[in-house]
Amino acid sequence: MTLALTRRPLAGGIGGFLRGAALIAALAGAAGSLAFMFYAGRHQKSLVLFLLFAAWVASPFIAMVLANLFSQRWPIPAQPLNVTILLLTPASLAVYGCVAFGYTGAKIGFVFLIVPLASWLLITIVVLTGTFIARRRPR
Repeated sequence: MTLALTRRPLAGGIGGFLRGAALIAALAGAAGSLAFMFYAGRHQKSLVLFLLFAAWVASPFIAMVLANLFSQRWPIPAQPLNVTILLLTPASLAVYGCVAFGYTGAKIGFVFLIVPLASWLLITIVVLTGTFIARRRPR
């Protein structure tokens, strides 16, 4: 009795690598962003405001993780989304780190409100653009 082994390539090639790297980056970005937010807001007295900020700061990363997980079912290529995640995560962490450790004179609350908003806008633009291009492309 012989055992037939089939040689299969790694699932996805560069697309699979980008997808996995983007997923790891988004999870690490969420953890790092929350850590910076907790450090920057350590003197905050209002627990409700603190939790609202935490949800808002984590929301783009949660959206990126969900988009990454569901992107295999999309009719559009997910590579632009994955590249966006890989660029957006370190940029967000750099901004949050500079604010948390006082390297900028920006208001802490303002930055922790604007960066997630800008992230949401960029993610939305990338997904909508990909959807628009996929619908115009002949099948």
